[in-house]
Amino acid sequence: MTTAATLLADLKKRGDPRQAERATRFFKTGEGQYAANDVFVGVLMPELRLIARNNLELSLKDIRLLLKADFHEARLLALLIMVNQFRAGDDRKKERLARCYLDNTKHVNNWDLVDSSAHLILGPWLEHQDRSLLASLAASASLWERRIAMITTFHFIRKGDYTDALRIAGLLVNDTEDLIHKAVGWMLREIGNRHRATEEAFLLAHYRHMPRTMLRYAIEKFPPQLRRAYLDGKVTG
Repeated sequence: MTTAATLLADLKKRGDPRQAERATRFFKTGEGQYAANDVFVGVLMPELRLIARNNLELSLKDIRLLLKADFHEARLLALLIMVNQFRAGDDRKKERLARCYLDNTKHVNNWDLVDSSAHLILGPWLEHQDRSLLASLAASASLWERRIAMITTFHFIRKGDYTDALRIAGLLVNDTEDLIHKAVGWMLREIGNRHRATEEAFLLAHYRHMPRTMLRYAIEKFPPQLRRAYLDGKVTG
C-alpha cells in the first residue's frame, strides 16, 4: 500500500532541478518574500494531478504527513488528494477532510496551494452550515488564512450566491498584502462575470480607496471606457 514515505521518495525521484529553480524564483522564496525558504523539487502540476488520481485511497494519517513535508510539491499533492477524496466521500469523510484542512492551514502556505483547494473543500463543506468561520479566517494574522477565506467563497459565487464573497471582500478591502488584493479583485471579477450590477454596487462603495491592484483585477473584463473611468475615479452612483 502506498504511504506518505513512498510518495515523498517518488516525488524526489521525479524532480527536475531546472524546474525546481524556476519555481523557486516564480513563487518568491527569497528572504522577506511571501514564500521565503519554501523548497521545490521540480514536479509539475499535471504530473501531480496524475499521482493524486492514482492514490485516492491514501489514509488521512499519510495525507497529514504529506501536508507537513518540507517541500512544496508534497503539500500540493496532499491537497490534490484531499480534493479528490472530498468529491468522492460521504458526509463523514468530508467532515474529516475539512477538519484536517482547518487544522493544517499553516501548511497551506502559498497561493497555488490555497487556490487549488479552498473553494473545493471548505466551500462545499460550509454550504449548508454556519459560515462565520470565513470572517475568523479573514481576520487572521496569516496571509494564507485570509486568502483561504476569500477563495473559499468562489464555491458560492459559482452557485450565484454572492453574499459571503462580498462580506469577506469588505473585510479585506484595505488589506496590505498584494496577494490578498489579487484574490479579492479576482473574486469580485467572478461576481461581475455573472452579475455585473452586484459587483459595481460594491465597487461604487469602495473603489476610490481600494488598492490599485485589487481594482484592476476587479474591472479587468469591463468595457475599456468604463474601466478607464474607474481607474480615473470618475464613476459615480
